[in-house]
Amino acid sequence: MTPEERNLLERTLKVSEENNDILKSIRRSNRISTVLRVLYWIVIIGLSFGAYYFIQPYIEQVSGLYNEAQQSIDNVKGVTSKFSGFMK
Repeated sequence: MTPEERNLLERTLKVSEENNDILKSIRRSNRISTVLRVLYWIVIIGLSFGAYYFIQPYIEQVSGLYNEAQQSIDNVKGVTSKFSGFMK
């Protein structure tokens, strides 16, 4: 092997080792990014369920008030229809 070929082979080895280090770094970054993205969505979904659990009693109160108001309106309509039938 000539000195020129040996020098070329050593440079190629050095470049391939650098490329390998870069590829390992990219792969590590991708794995970390994937883990963080999954954790992000788990936190978002968990907070959503937690917020619903925290707000649920208030939603039930509003729903109950709406149902009571609807019943009151239906009672008023029933009374007015009776009076209108009485007036005729």
